[in-house]
Amino acid sequence: MLVRDPVQGDIYLTENERAVLECREVQRLRGIKQLGTAYLVYPGCVHTRFDHSLGVLATARRILRHLEWAGWSIPPEEQELVTIAALIHDVTHVPFGHTFEDERQIWPRHDSGHRLQYFLSPETELGQTLRRLGVLEPVRAILQGQGPRPWMSELIASTVDADLLDYLRRDSYFAGLRHDYDDRIFTYFILVDDHLVMNMSRHQQERPDARSEILHLLRIRYYLTERVYLHHAKVASGAMIAKAVEIAARTWLREEQLYTLSDELFLDLLTRFPDPTVAELAERVRLRRLYKRAYVLSGASLGAQTAQIIQRFSGQSREREHLEETLARRAGLRPGQVIVYCPKATFFKEVAVPVRTTRGVMPLSSLDSPLSGDVAALAREYGELWRLMVFAPAEHREAVRRACEEEFGLPSEYRAEAG
Repeated sequence: MLVRDPVQGDIYLTENERAVLECREVQRLRGIKQLGTAYLVYPGCVHTRFDHSLGVLATARRILRHLEWAGWSIPPEEQELVTIAALIHDVTHVPFGHTFEDERQIWPRHDSGHRLQYFLSPETELGQTLRRLGVLEPVRAILQGQGPRPWMSELIASTVDADLLDYLRRDSYFAGLRHDYDDRIFTYFILVDDHLVMNMSRHQQERPDARSEILHLLRIRYYLTERVYLHHAKVASGAMIAKAVEIAARTWLREEQLYTLSDELFLDLLTRFPDPTVAELAERVRLRRLYKRAYVLSGASLGAQTAQIIQRFSGQSREREHLEETLARRAGLRPGQVIVYCPKATFFKEVAVPVRTTRGVMPLSSLDSPLSGDVAALAREYGELWRLMVFAPAEHREAVRRACEEEFGLPSEYRAEAG
């Protein structure tokens, strides 16, 4: 089977990969956008988890070919286990899942064990197909980070891996941003003691090209986070959906109901929800009538208080809900019309990618070289992207800002321009 992809080009699938691709659980990913509500900011960001899954398969296969070219002998059956795992690595995603899994923590993350257990169970077409092909258990193990050989899981889900390499290129392309890495990055992958490592040395010498290309990759990751993943309108729309789900989950909505839904069907479900706040929030997102920033604080303003603020108000926090209700009451609004967005501290995990130098294998961030200063600076800047934001309807944001400044005792770092 041949699939033409705008990012990866021609992607060839084996008969086993084709059988997996055609399962209803994988086809469902056509209806789940890769970047959630980013399309409200970048109209081209309508690419899906399905597209990305094919791209991760193609990228994984490319890494495997370079490993073989470099002298590692990898049996064809092991290669296919990896590519099938790559193809279904995102099958447990639900509509807009990152917003209420990672930020609001209403339900466990998409890669939690119980959700994977469902999607690979005998009740699903995917589970039945994997069992018929004789690959169910090893593929499950790879997806759980317990592959038959460590590198098999690391190639799909670690730091710099097939997942990252596809979504950096894909997200940049569909957002219309001119950022890309050089394909030479694929030649840096090697295996050391059955682990996937990036090679930064050759002939007992350091490789400047590897250093610069890996750093360039990290800069693209930072740039996309700053420009796309944490764009304030994307954050606002995601926070609105998360608030709607939080309210709906108190009475009727259950996680399992999302397992068969696309983004559009899920939004439609929320707009028809009996609770008017849930319905209004969903309809506003659908029509792009988004809440606006009323109050913003960064770590620069909070200083040593940042960790305490995160502990109090991130995730499923009764304190955060009480704060939202208090701010709404002071501003003369209904509950649900003020949303506090307080993510956990941002951590740039990719800087810990294992690299081989002339001194052995170590995390990139621990190198004692000029490169380590650049990596440390980038990691520090990444951490400084953290923001606490309070969102409210545009016509009420000044009242909410005043309520927030009274509550926190600090002026907002953001003030809407007049007009």
